[in-house]
Amino acid sequence: MVNAKTFHINVPQSVLDDLKERLADTRWPDEPEDANWEYGTNREYLKELANYWQNQFDWRKQEAMLNQFTHYKAMVDGLNIHFIYEKGKGPNPIPLVLTHGWPDSFFRMYKIIPMLTDPARFGKNPADSFDVIVLSFPGFGFSDKPTKPGFNLGRVAEHWHKLMTENLGYHRYAAAGGDGGAAVSELLGQKYPDALTGVHMTDVGFQASLNADPKTLSDAEKQYMEQMQQMGMQEGAYAMVQGTKPQSLAYGLNDSPVGLAAWIIEKFRTWSDCNGDLESVYTKDELLTNIMLYWVTDSIGSAIRGYYEETHTPSYQPGGRVEVPVGMAIFPKDNPPPREFAERSLNIQRWSKMPHGGHFAALEEPETLADELRDFFRPLRSR
Repeated sequence: MVNAKTFHINVPQSVLDDLKERLADTRWPDEPEDANWEYGTNREYLKELANYWQNQFDWRKQEAMLNQFTHYKAMVDGLNIHFIYEKGKGPNPIPLVLTHGWPDSFFRMYKIIPMLTDPARFGKNPADSFDVIVLSFPGFGFSDKPTKPGFNLGRVAEHWHKLMTENLGYHRYAAAGGDGGAAVSELLGQKYPDALTGVHMTDVGFQASLNADPKTLSDAEKQYMEQMQQMGMQEGAYAMVQGTKPQSLAYGLNDSPVGLAAWIIEKFRTWSDCNGDLESVYTKDELLTNIMLYWVTDSIGSAIRGYYEETHTPSYQPGGRVEVPVGMAIFPKDNPPPREFAERSLNIQRWSKMPHGGHFAALEEPETLADELRDFFRPLRSR
């Protein structure tokens, strides 16, 4: 019995009308000649996207597509958590909770949900099916926004475990995700090892860095740490702002749809395996549907606030480790770590280097990731 209420996405028309007016009234900034994307989001491309958003994008069509999935909201410790819950169609599906990160949403997973719940439909073995639960972070999309300070990733993991065990009645389950979703999956493995069948990640999480004694780093680990430091200096300004003064940023992003789009799509371009061409990987509809999930719910402020909470109330302590089996899919655009670095905090049982893909693997390479999840969890189904 599911202890949750069904939920149907139905954005008020007044919100969509207001959005079109704001798009039409955009006050565009100047841009240096031949700036391309070097200064941030390219104005020419953003104007093209905004024009499509205003005049061609059909939210009702995307809304209907999203409503093909079964949505719920469940009350967990005072917060209504939104999630998609699709039962597997194989003989013995195992429950798998999938968690997104920032600046994406539950929409990250929409392509792989049917691949995991109904593998036979895609020519795969039905014995590899999953019950799939895709959760929306508190403060993201249709989940409630935390109102008190300190709601860090560890709190998210606690809510996930309660939802899985108390609201959905699973005694054991599996966890997977990327970005913040990898971190939450890692924390689930740390906090609730008796309940976790296994953990799959497309990012190494945060624990390994805390466990990395500089005196014992291999040459490969030293090179990786140096690369991460360089990336932080070149690409990490967003995290510094969101981790220190998120409210100042939120006013502009929550008021301007073009500003919101600019902040989000620059990360999709930088972090995806697209060679600088966003639409070689994503359609405009996909980019805008993800952005809309922030816009129509007024949730960009509460979403970026999670960076502040984790910075000021860290979920991790030195020495933490995940002892349940862990699989990692390493996508080349995502600055992959050496295996020995990941093993400082994770019980790695499968280490797969992927030929293509980046940070948003479930959207970029859904077939590859779905195959990887089936392969990793297959021998763990008896746990």
